[in-house]
Amino acid sequence: MVWTGTWVAERLGVELIGDEELPALLGLALRRNPKRAHLLVSSVLGKHVPQHPSVVYGSGLGLGLRVRELLGAEDAGRAVVLGYAETATALGHAVADGLGTAPYLHSTRRPVPGVTTAGGFEESHSHATSHLLLPEDPELLAGKGPLVLVDDEFSTGNTVLNTIRGLHERYPRDRYVVVALVDMRGPADRDRLTGFAAEIGARVDLISLAAGTVGLPDGVLEKGQELVARHETGRPAPRTRTAPAGPPADAPAGPPAPVRVALDWPADVPDGGRHGFTPGHRARLEAALPAMTTALTRTLAPAPDHGPAGGPRVLVLGFEELMYAPLRLAGALEDAGLDVRYSTTTRSPVLAVDDPGYAIRTRLVFPAHDDPADGPGERYAYNVAGGGFDAVVAVVDSAADTPELHAPDGLLAQLAAHIPRVVLAVVPSYTPRPRPRPHPQAATERMAATEAPERSSMLPEPLRGPAFSSYAPEEVGWLLQDLSDVELEAPTEEREEAIQRGGAHYAESLPVEYQPSARYQELFHSALDASADRIAHAVGIVTETVLAEKSGRPVLVSLARAGTPVGVLMRRWARHRHGLDLPHYAVSIVRGRGIDANALRWLAAHHDPADVVFVDGWTGKGAITRELAAALRESDEFAGFDPEIAVLADPGSCVRTYGTREDFLIPSACLNSTVSGLISRTVLRSDLVGPDDFHGAKFYRELEGADVSVAFLDAVEARFDEVADTVDTDVKDLLAGDRTPTWEGWAAVERISEEYGIHDVNLVKPGVGETTRVLLRRVPWKILAKRGAGADLAHVRLLAEQRGVPVEEVDDLPYTCVGLIHPQYTRGATGADGKAVVSR
Repeated sequence: MVWTGTWVAERLGVELIGDEELPALLGLALRRNPKRAHLLVSSVLGKHVPQHPSVVYGSGLGLGLRVRELLGAEDAGRAVVLGYAETATALGHAVADGLGTAPYLHSTRRPVPGVTTAGGFEESHSHATSHLLLPEDPELLAGKGPLVLVDDEFSTGNTVLNTIRGLHERYPRDRYVVVALVDMRGPADRDRLTGFAAEIGARVDLISLAAGTVGLPDGVLEKGQELVARHETGRPAPRTRTAPAGPPADAPAGPPAPVRVALDWPADVPDGGRHGFTPGHRARLEAALPAMTTALTRTLAPAPDHGPAGGPRVLVLGFEELMYAPLRLAGALEDAGLDVRYSTTTRSPVLAVDDPGYAIRTRLVFPAHDDPADGPGERYAYNVAGGGFDAVVAVVDSAADTPELHAPDGLLAQLAAHIPRVVLAVVPSYTPRPRPRPHPQAATERMAATEAPERSSMLPEPLRGPAFSSYAPEEVGWLLQDLSDVELEAPTEEREEAIQRGGAHYAESLPVEYQPSARYQELFHSALDASADRIAHAVGIVTETVLAEKSGRPVLVSLARAGTPVGVLMRRWARHRHGLDLPHYAVSIVRGRGIDANALRWLAAHHDPADVVFVDGWTGKGAITRELAAALRESDEFAGFDPEIAVLADPGSCVRTYGTREDFLIPSACLNSTVSGLISRTVLRSDLVGPDDFHGAKFYRELEGADVSVAFLDAVEARFDEVADTVDTDVKDLLAGDRTPTWEGWAAVERISEEYGIHDVNLVKPGVGETTRVLLRRVPWKILAKRGAGADLAHVRLLAEQRGVPVEEVDDLPYTCVGLIHPQYTRGATGADGKAVVSR
């Protein structure tokens, strides 16, 4: 038999090196992915290659039995199994079944409204990287027993290390077991896992069916991408494309409509492990399988000429993360004597080549049909067309039983074009019941057990993307409450008048989100291109300063929202240069009202306050620096937090920890939510934020098309290597010098306030970032620009022109520019030219 990796191996020189079982377990294919061209295609996973369900389930079950033997009965009885979406969801289930007593949870890329995340992590080589953990029982991962992590392959170990590191911070334990069908790590990755285990003081074991490495010649990524492009261009072959050609006019009617079968799935059994799956759930499922099998066999009643035994060749096709339910149904059909294969649809784009030496022979393409959080897109079913199947049972959950599934170009139509009989089986999507807040007495008892403040135990876990913000879940956890459904926006002039008359605080409402013109967007992108090196250098300086002065592993806490992109970049620098995954959260601080006390309580309950480093984008006159220090001084409860703020730019000379003290254009200051993860400014209003709540914010999902948040981060990160040597030199000089704040910015603001007759320092906003905010969110009176300032002020001049605000060139300005808010504003107020001030 020809090895299904031959085609790729001959063209790219890729080879499998290791155990003799590897070629039987793995084939090779190519995919459209900028991070890894080749794809290891498992023949026993049941994802891309249809396989006997007994083989698929038996592989996972056997691995679970080996884990049980490794742990021993006592530790196996305390273990929890965690699988990875989307490919390993059924594999993880089967491993849990092999353990026998272990509850199971798998990560998911489908956010579920009302379900709080217990964490998230990144799968760096994947085409879709963000994983969420959404257990119904928030204590599922909190036990001290072993955690068993299950994936289909263990290639570099990054995903597992990210997961363990993130969970170990919150739920430390002394033993982990990693399970994979194949272990394909190189020596350096093996050493890294050993070092990591020693670092966290835990034992980490690994179990697999086979081990080896992938031999990759130089330039394989580029060659693979060229090969994919060459084969995908102009090749609408019927077996690798979606819809078949239309029938001739005299042809008989098209394929019969799919038949829907009522499964009678047990109401109290989840459709999978997205929210947790217990041994009790498994027992109830197995009790219900015979009746569901009978319903399917009746629907699949064979035609007289089907096969030597009169039975059809059947494919049971699962749906993305929904793998375990269709696998168990397929296994029951196989046990009933049918000739069954099992595979699932997938989000992963893979090149199809109709060659026996290639793992992906055919491809069906169809639109997503479950309203995915990341928007519409193509989905795929591999090796289904041309597989010789007489019938297919498509198993989806009810969330995916949508008009798109039944559309002319949808999955069911694609299947019907290639397989004579299509059966649809729908499993009800499981939605966890809302969990009531704990009774005060129960909360007190839990506080006594954990020595955490009572209110912190009642607070939810941080919000994370993609359910809240466009950042990946591990980039930042938002210690905020989601107010996206609340109408909070008010016209700029109305807000300004209310604020200046004392009738409202600026944090009680939100300005209408500014939507940039095409010209302004061009300025943003040109500014980003011109300043990315400068920003990367400042990110490196401030991060290295923090790492040098904080022993252990700092916990980054951004002041939302301007600090958040900076915190993400600092986290990326620490990971890029030092392999550190720093925890990162965003909290609200409001001028005049202090920092969110409940967010501090949550941080104190989960981290050592001494490790916390507050992060902001830049300083103006230092108002927020003073606000934070005052808030932390007011209560002994927060005495352990350091009030020092680390900022990217400190033109006001207000802090000791900074990337630069130059006042230059930081492109993230040019925009609002569309460069900050689509999150609004924070909101603090008594009717929305109770004494036990986090401050609020909105997630502007509707602005996704204009979002440049990740593009900004990626553009700066791409320059890290270019500035690394300069950063290493400059940070040594900085640490050896005098960084004592001079507060010269505050003195300048007081002088300007008096000189221009404003008499209120809160209406004087110094620096490029603060001036931009004035033009985007307040009613500006005039802009003071340092004479000779060039490209750094191009966007300020454009905004001023659009709003009819004069720009005054001045000398001896310690900032590049200063924005003056209109003093004593009412909607009848006039600007410097005598005309009414309006927002345009």
